[in-house]
Amino acid sequence: MALCVKINNIKAKNSYSIESFYKAIKDKRFSVGIPSLTKYGAASVITFPAIDSENQVWIMENGLSTKSHKFSIQKSYEAGLDNIEKITYPDSENHSSFGFDSIINDNAKKCEHLVDITAKELLKLNL
Repeated sequence: MALCVKINNIKAKNSYSIESFYKAIKDKRFSVGIPSLTKYGAASVITFPAIDSENQVWIMENGLSTKSHKFSIQKSYEAGLDNIEKITYPDSENHSSFGFDSIINDNAKKCEHLVDITAKELLKLNL
């Protein structure tokens, strides 16, 4: 884990764009919840229901090509276009994702655990 982010990498059997990977998993049940395709800036990420504004499980495509075999499952802050400003201009009053609280609180530990579980569940799908 580095700076409030836990990352677990997986390798799929097939090559996917983030959108096609989402289509392959959107109807599957995960311990962390139901996946969603979320627009975040110019990119899209697969997200699961946020625990709070500082703890959410994301799936991101690795690499710069349009398709990949490799994906990162990570703990991050709540994604979405509405949240970019809060993350870009953090302040200590609202306990932004860069605050010490987001590293050690119970929700952070729960989210880190869900990252590991989600990675294992994805590997079991043999995508």
